[in-house]
Amino acid sequence: MENPTEQPDQNIEGKKPKKRPSILLITVILGTIGLVAQLLWVNWPKPYTEAEPLSPELASVIDRLPGTSDALFYAGLKDIRESIFWKDVIPDSLKEMRWLQSDPKLKEVADETGFVPARDLDTLLVAFQQQNTIKQKYLGILWGAFPDKLTKEYLRKKSVATNEFGNKECFALSDSLWVCLPEDRQVLLANSPQMLRGFLEPEHNFLQRDSTTAALIDKSIFKSHFWFTLSSTNWTLGALQSLTSGNKDIKTLGNLNRIKQLALSLKFDDGVEGQTEWIYQSRTSAYFASTFLWAAIKLSSSSGTRTTEPAKALLKELDVMQNLESVIVKTDLPIAFFKAETENGKEE
Repeated sequence: MENPTEQPDQNIEGKKPKKRPSILLITVILGTIGLVAQLLWVNWPKPYTEAEPLSPELASVIDRLPGTSDALFYAGLKDIRESIFWKDVIPDSLKEMRWLQSDPKLKEVADETGFVPARDLDTLLVAFQQQNTIKQKYLGILWGAFPDKLTKEYLRKKSVATNEFGNKECFALSDSLWVCLPEDRQVLLANSPQMLRGFLEPEHNFLQRDSTTAALIDKSIFKSHFWFTLSSTNWTLGALQSLTSGNKDIKTLGNLNRIKQLALSLKFDDGVEGQTEWIYQSRTSAYFASTFLWAAIKLSSSSGTRTTEPAKALLKELDVMQNLESVIVKTDLPIAFFKAETENGKEE
């Protein structure tokens, strides 16, 4: 007779032992979830800040621009001068600065007529076109209260040549500086007569002809104070190098250099509010660029780095986001931010 205690072990009620989940399986599941989440984030259109409209008066002027634009700059200096930021933060030395004088002839005219751009200009619009790999053609449209000495008779005496475009007399003060007074309170500056002719004898429809610049203008959130658009890769790379020149961690991020176009706008009131949008070839490029930029900002603004304290304070106020093919960087700096920096500078 067999002893029941010697029978082999059997599973009670037919139950099988539980198996632990495979670590490899868990890793695959989590990786898949992460990949799906990343794909959703990259391709999910985030909400845009509603942009200010372009005024009809400015739109009509832009519509007269010749050809297409590699870069377009706008400054509403009159509105900026009326802001609290200008009155309370900008030092008197900058308010009276005689800029727009890189050309010797232009500096001579400003000195002889008493023209101070920061004081006398109300609005400035400058368009650039690439002439060759080195030179750029430009056209500047200036509005403001110009000195009484700045007359056609004065320019005629100083000119080396004159020409008429659109029934408006234009004056060549040198081979690279043309000036025209087409209307009261308006001055045109250009480094080629072709740019003046294109504006005074316009083809119109610039915003339809240059759809890239038109789209970038739409991406400029603040239209009344200061904005610019860069449609050319050469311009965008130059601007990016300037923006990141003070930070090696950001400057060395190679993916940022794949930027195609750029738009930036600023609003000055009781502080500075700004937004810049960088457009890339693909959504993936924009995602990696935003990730690298966010990480670099966090690293540079952390304690123990060589970044200066004012730069750290600024970096902490930047908000970075990827939106489809774009990287968007926003900031909203209160006026106290700049007053604190001014006081710190005085103490040092």
